Amino acid sequence: MAKYLVMARRAPGFDASVIEPHREFLRDLLAKGQLQESGGFSDGTGGAYVVLAENLDAATAIVHSDPLHTMGASELTIHEWTITVSA
Repeated sequence: MAKYLVMARRAPGFDASVIEPHREFLRDLLAKGQLQESGGFSDGTGGAYVVLAENLDAATAIVHSDPLHTMGASELTIHEWTITVSA
């Protein structure tokens, strides 16, 4: 499985009602073994999460089902992430 870093930046019309559906989406990914970690930015502008997927197409399909995307609440970018140093 490859790792994909998903960066989420809140759109200008961000609606806070998307937060709980997004958290449910992340909990579901975690239960399926497809989420490594997630968190928000301390300045409140968005957050990031790491998805585990077979390839970029699979990662994109996962991310595009995120309520942040489907409700147009955030701009999401996906980057394949190669870890060079870990604890």
